[in-house]
Amino acid sequence: MSDAKAATLNTRIRADISERILSGAWPPGHRIPFEHELMVQYGCSRMTVNKALAPLAESGLLVRRKRAGTFVSRPRIHSVVLDIPDIAAEVSGRGETYGYDLLSRKVRQATRREVEELDLSAPGPIVVLRCLHRAGGRPFALEERLINLESVPEAQAVDFARTAPGSWLLGHVPWTEAEHRISAANVERATAQVLGIEATAACLVLQRRTWRGTDKITHVRLIFPGDAYDLVARFAPSPGAPPRPTA
Repeated sequence: MSDAKAATLNTRIRADISERILSGAWPPGHRIPFEHELMVQYGCSRMTVNKALAPLAESGLLVRRKRAGTFVSRPRIHSVVLDIPDIAAEVSGRGETYGYDLLSRKVRQATRREVEELDLSAPGPIVVLRCLHRAGGRPFALEERLINLESVPEAQAVDFARTAPGSWLLGHVPWTEAEHRISAANVERATAQVLGIEATAACLVLQRRTWRGTDKITHVRLIFPGDAYDLVARFAPSPGAPPRPTA
């Protein structure tokens, strides 16, 4: 095959795949045909197929997974940095099926570390929860949450196997102040297995504490695969402030 013909063919393959993705024929998470299947379909070499797929992966339309194949990318969830999002509502709002599993639930006294995380003055009774959120059947976020029972005693009777704790708190416990701490991390192997990612994959970690007046409500650690979530902030100078130089 001549170089010109190969170039024309990889452009056609790329256009065909883009059209299927953008039209919705291939939804997020769909595995596209393997390279050898595309070679047969288009009567071309593996190199031609590879050159067609590479730009789609670079642009974010496709995700290549070693030994598993190539998949249509799932859209990232975007959240305002200063907001407290309801994960179930955000996933459903993007047109994906939301799923939730309660992995563990314990009621006990807070450890020294948990006292610090909840900003308590002394150890007290807490609910300790570990949950997995899913988007379109795929692990989306691992949640590790502490709820202070001295401030929210009704949480002890809630069936968190049916209701995600974040959704329940947003609907039942008003908050007046929140603190976010955002970082990137390579998680432990056991956590990576729960999230269905490689142990070396980067994750976004969001830690949050909330208060209701002086009452300490909850501390949560949310771990997202790096390709699943964005934190977005849009802001302007204070009213009346002079324009600032562009950074």
